[in-house]
Amino acid sequence: MNITIIGAGAIGGVIGGYLGKAGEQVTFVDIDADHVEKMRMDGLTINGVETFTVPVRAFTTDELLARKERLETVFLCVKAQHTREAVESIQHLLTPASVVVSFQNGLCEQEIAGLIGQERTVGCFVNLFADYLEPGLIEYGGVGSVYLGELDGTVSPRVHDLVGRLRAWGTAHSTDNIWGYLWSKLAYGAVLTATALTNETIADVLSTESNRLMLLDLAAEVLAVADQQGVVPMGFDGWEPALAYPVSSRDWDEINRQLDKLVARLRTYTKTRTGIWRDLAVRKRKTEVPYHLKPVIAAGEAAGLEMRLTKATLLMIQEIEQGNRNLSLHNLDELHTIHRQNTGV
Repeated sequence: MNITIIGAGAIGGVIGGYLGKAGEQVTFVDIDADHVEKMRMDGLTINGVETFTVPVRAFTTDELLARKERLETVFLCVKAQHTREAVESIQHLLTPASVVVSFQNGLCEQEIAGLIGQERTVGCFVNLFADYLEPGLIEYGGVGSVYLGELDGTVSPRVHDLVGRLRAWGTAHSTDNIWGYLWSKLAYGAVLTATALTNETIADVLSTESNRLMLLDLAAEVLAVADQQGVVPMGFDGWEPALAYPVSSRDWDEINRQLDKLVARLRTYTKTRTGIWRDLAVRKRKTEVPYHLKPVIAAGEAAGLEMRLTKATLLMIQEIEQGNRNLSLHNLDELHTIHRQNTGV
């Protein structure tokens, strides 16, 4: 199988690096010419959970397009906001048998399938902690999970084949409920986004018990939208959406036990903050948060849900992007105020 990784950053770099190390035919494609040149000259280095350097075949996007080679299997690993541009740029290189797998956060599969058809789109949930550090170097800061499934809820031979190959990386599974994982990650992602409003580590924010009710209610807003759409969210890597939603069935002893376990897991990771935080604090660039949360907010409001915490979190991220707000614990205080106004707690 010829695998083309579009976006050789954190996720694409880690997944592709392990596949290349295992002998798979992998081609890396990235818009960053310095990154591509460094990979071509010295290989791709993965540092962290395991440290290794693997020789790779790498091209810029323009170089890939100039080659005019047909693409067999594409792992799309770009930020959510770049999905349409990336797919449209390679669409003419796809054959009827080609497949695009979305190694992204959010509901990017919907956009991909709208461009190339559901029959050429495979759903993918990915949860691992990694960062692009510099040309040719990816930090792999924490192991998670990967689940693949067809968008219609089936598990096809091509999904089984892909999962088998991805086990060169680690824990990869097939699922007949890919939307359940994607919506669960959106809820967990909303919580992680709230932690990125501060300079605190994810674990420190989640370990503070006064934050837990507000953060679970933020997650519950997203999970309520999933419920409206008939999606059954799935747990992963210490995150159990059923503990957050339905709100009426919460067991706080169990919630605190689970969150304590999740915090302990997070403290073993060398990557302690989100990629969203890195975009805001280090790279000083816009995040993909609007592309995650705006569709959820729109669907929630269409169903009559207020989505106040979700909307406030999104607004704060955008204000930080625009330079009108600082990263600070005061941002969590504002979310707590909104939460108290909603609940009286």
